Amino acid sequence: MTTKCGFVALIGEPNAGKSTLTNHMVGAKVSIVTHKVQTTRARIRGVALEGDSQIVFVDTPGLFRPRRRLDRAMVAAAWGGAADADIIVLLVEAHRGITEGVERILEGLQDLPQGRKIALAINKIDKVEAPALLKLTKDLNDRFPFAETFMISAEKGHGTDALRHWLAQNLPEGPWLYPEDQIADLPMRMLAAEITREKLTLRLHQELPYQLTVETENWEERKDGSARIDQVIYVARDGHKGIVLGKKGETIKAISKLAREELEEFLGRRIHLFLQVKVRPNWLEESERYSEMGLDFKDGN
Repeated sequence: MTTKCGFVALIGEPNAGKSTLTNHMVGAKVSIVTHKVQTTRARIRGVALEGDSQIVFVDTPGLFRPRRRLDRAMVAAAWGGAADADIIVLLVEAHRGITEGVERILEGLQDLPQGRKIALAINKIDKVEAPALLKLTKDLNDRFPFAETFMISAEKGHGTDALRHWLAQNLPEGPWLYPEDQIADLPMRMLAAEITREKLTLRLHQELPYQLTVETENWEERKDGSARIDQVIYVARDGHKGIVLGKKGETIKAISKLAREELEEFLGRRIHLFLQVKVRPNWLEESERYSEMGLDFKDGN
């Protein structure tokens, strides 16, 4: 049997639906999905099987105009993921069309090495009428020679089977890189931290979510089959600590409960989750924090 295997980079603006599409393709939650932009920091890989092909999805951070060191490192990781991939899929939101951000991405695609296939996936097609969709498809293909165009709804699963099939057909021949039952190459400690960070992002608003990070400090397997997980939430300022804790600790309790429930569902066993909040004023300038997130500190310069 001839097997195929390769990397597929999903790129697009923040909130274009990259994480939702990764999770749908893989059939499990490997990438955090929130309505906040810039939530995907590390290049999370989800692994999907289609026939004799193993598709490894690189869910890159959203491409946007960077301002801070963390932003610059995230954008560098996104383009790095695209440059390393066998196939690139650009996701564009149907109802937003060709924004300034999409224009910048189209320019960036021109600078990538020749030879790799780049497909277009117009997402959230249920939000626009057919004539607008056809015009957007034509306009985008006039600006860049996409190998194929797909109209999808990542959330509802429309059109995703055709996309998965096309990706599987166009990957290079080669042995599978991961065991058949593995869905992500992210260590469980980091995946657990991402789940907690998602709950924080959903619960807390405005700028705070981008000024905090979560690390799994300890993972202890217990004899009864359960696990104890200790995590630290690092915030940049004292005032942020109070926001995360909430009145009488109500916010942190609610976040802990939601994260624990999702971890239990994901791992299929009992979890004892303990969260601590620590103030670390310069965590955005510490190289170790970037390594934890799978980003390169130097890319933020």
